[in-house]
Amino acid sequence: MQQVKPESKSDSVIVAENLTKKFGSFTAVDRISFDVKRGEIFGFLGANGAGKTTAMRMLSGLSIPTSGRGVVAGFDIGTETEMVKKNIGYMSQKFSLYDDLKVWENIELFGGIYGLKKTEIETKTDELMRALNFESERNKLVGELPLGFKQKLAFSVSIFHNPQVVFLDEPTGGVDPITRRQFWELIYDATSRGITVFVTTHYMDEAEYCDRVSIMVDGKIEALDTPAILKRQFNADSMDGVFQQLARKATRGDI
Repeated sequence: MQQVKPESKSDSVIVAENLTKKFGSFTAVDRISFDVKRGEIFGFLGANGAGKTTAMRMLSGLSIPTSGRGVVAGFDIGTETEMVKKNIGYMSQKFSLYDDLKVWENIELFGGIYGLKKTEIETKTDELMRALNFESERNKLVGELPLGFKQKLAFSVSIFHNPQVVFLDEPTGGVDPITRRQFWELIYDATSRGITVFVTTHYMDEAEYCDRVSIMVDGKIEALDTPAILKRQFNADSMDGVFQQLARKATRGDI
């Protein structure tokens, strides 16, 4: 599968314009608009029920918007969902790996799903094993790996096909702070290669690592800027302080 090589960080690789999702009379996502630049780390935050998961599902081609417009990697999320899926990566808190397959088997499986040729998969697998220092784990079942190893492998698999965008849905849940920091080093390396990272997290210290952060409340984006500007705007010492001020406005629970 031929990928479009990133040209400059100034290009917008995600665009949302009045993006809306309704379930009957309930509006889960209410006319949100923003763009994400190529190679940017974009934090997408919100309390439970804010609508961030619903928004991410639309942007990744898994749910059709009720109204509004969205473009990801140059493709319309309403009419070109399959092309969107081919040009993105995705990793959830559950890591999306198969515990009963070996490390190399997981990589080969996802490489095939992404449309890579067998020779390319073999070459890239060897490169990945060396980069992660995983040579000794190559033939282990994924279910036998420590949590931190699984996390690193899952992220590496999600960008194995060099996507334009990778969506990370609370990828560091349940791991220790040192492992989380190591994981973010992988994120920085990915963005240095032009991959855009769209990440949700409940850890407000991770929000500090993002180039820009949006915070959703009850289906709407209530704040969007760099962490430094948001902290000044809300007179807060940390992103947790910013988040707490906005989260208090929420009126609805899980959706």
